[in-house]
Amino acid sequence: MAGHQFGGGWTSEKLERVRKYLVAYTTIMTANERARFLRTIYVDAFAGTGYRSLTRSKHSETMQELVPDPERIAFLKGSARIALEVEPPFNQYVFIEKNTERFRQLEKLKTEFPERANHVTIINQEATDYLKQWCRQIDWQRWRAVVFLDPYGMQVDWSLIEALAETRAVDLWILFPLGQAVNRLLTKHEPPPEDWADALTRMFGTNAWRGEFYPKQVQQTLFGTEESYLKDADFERIGKFFVKRLKTVFAGVADNPLPLRNSRNIPLFLLCFACANPRGATPAIKIAQNILGK
Repeated sequence: MAGHQFGGGWTSEKLERVRKYLVAYTTIMTANERARFLRTIYVDAFAGTGYRSLTRSKHSETMQELVPDPERIAFLKGSARIALEVEPPFNQYVFIEKNTERFRQLEKLKTEFPERANHVTIINQEATDYLKQWCRQIDWQRWRAVVFLDPYGMQVDWSLIEALAETRAVDLWILFPLGQAVNRLLTKHEPPPEDWADALTRMFGTNAWRGEFYPKQVQQTLFGTEESYLKDADFERIGKFFVKRLKTVFAGVADNPLPLRNSRNIPLFLLCFACANPRGATPAIKIAQNILGK
């Protein structure tokens, strides 16, 4: 089967953390007397092909594209396939993939998992637009969901994160493009140009990142007072700012997101977890933080 070329050794690490949470989630939802009347959905917003074939490749360094990774791994299961293998199963699965070819590959999963086929919906559409509508249409009195946002770059706007939080029923795993995109847009000697700044504001849902990462510096010169705005943000500070933003809309957020590093030890992504359900937030965060800490 054709594989979806993406990532490096950190990819398997990311997927293993998510897999462990899905197993814990469905086990609890099946065993808990109060939760048995609820139906469960797993949503993969950037599902790819269901497989991930990881090889050396060249990519341009734009905001939306992948940073080249020198690691070479033969063949790994993708997040969609891993979710379908989880026992106990979810009641429904939604896989979203905009790319037509990868969408066709996802369709083959129904054949490989015939016992799940009637419970799988595969969407060939832009993920953000679809999920915003999906959040409004689901009866959240009856349904609970785990949503996995695993974008290539900065495709996830804050408006989608808010929509998921407003359900008060979604557990969210999100891959924040820490070094892969965000840090690259934070230019060193002055704030980024307008189009880059707009992209950062859409991702964070606020322009407060300007004051956070570019504090005003005042210096006395022979010609009077001079103001400057130099970058004052490392990977840790950027990650903490994003976690703080998640806490403004979610009932609970894991305080120990996992940096996913390439072979040069550069943190490309930050795997974050948030829970929208106030009643379920405490146990969910405890489980997620334990998984992220391993």
